[in-house]
Amino acid sequence: MKIFAFADEAGSKISSQVNAMKRNGLDGVELRGTEYGNVSDLKPEQAREIKRTLDGEGLKVWSIGSPLGKIGINDSFGPELEKLKRTLETAEILDSKNIRMFSFYIPKNEPAEDFKNEVLDRLSKMAEITDSLHSGIRLCHENEKGIYGENDTRCLEILENVPEIYGIFDPANFVQSGVEALKAWELLKNKIRYLHIKDALPDGRVVPAGKGVGNLGKILSEFICMGGRAVTVEPHLAVFSGLSSLEREGERSQVGEVYEYPDSDAAFDAACNALKELIK
Repeated sequence: MKIFAFADEAGSKISSQVNAMKRNGLDGVELRGTEYGNVSDLKPEQAREIKRTLDGEGLKVWSIGSPLGKIGINDSFGPELEKLKRTLETAEILDSKNIRMFSFYIPKNEPAEDFKNEVLDRLSKMAEITDSLHSGIRLCHENEKGIYGENDTRCLEILENVPEIYGIFDPANFVQSGVEALKAWELLKNKIRYLHIKDALPDGRVVPAGKGVGNLGKILSEFICMGGRAVTVEPHLAVFSGLSSLEREGERSQVGEVYEYPDSDAAFDAACNALKELIK
């Protein structure tokens, strides 16, 4: 297994993230936040500096944890395409073959199906640009509450209609969207590139892997049997710097409300250890 993590949950600085990954024996990072801000806002020289640091420690960037697609479906799309181009440049510098992305927030109290064509058109355009500029990089869609692809059936629509996009499976996000994770896995498993290791209770509160109702043990076992070898730990067990900027306005993730840890390092280590226990 190759185990990566959103190491910004251990610390905002790359040096802190390196320390967290090294002490947990991880292979690298799904890069999201740094001391320079969000990964999609990195300047080329900043990305090169991060690459040198990680290379020196024997760590790699598995995926770019971008916020692409985390805008309203009615918001202007032009700026998002420019962000995609910058993110592709960053991914190339960091030698990352994957970019995590989303499928746009849907207006509350409006049927998501009304926006299907616009969502698919936008995602197709993003895939077209990615293929034309950097054909070796994969866009990977993550299911998340509030976006078009928040449930299993709409995720399948995306992955079938835009086959250039791969799937990221996040069990906790399905639980928080009212979807049974194991049912979603059965529907989507043949189109999943990698897993986000995050678990949740029925009320949506995030807990260590294997402690919730996300059926992570069974899903992980099947993923490995199918040849899956890469996962990203996403702790969400303590509030970390930058979380609020990743949330939809007026909403807050239910993190660190069941299991309590003295600091972000302890929470990060607990998330990594929970995954290792599942693998055993």
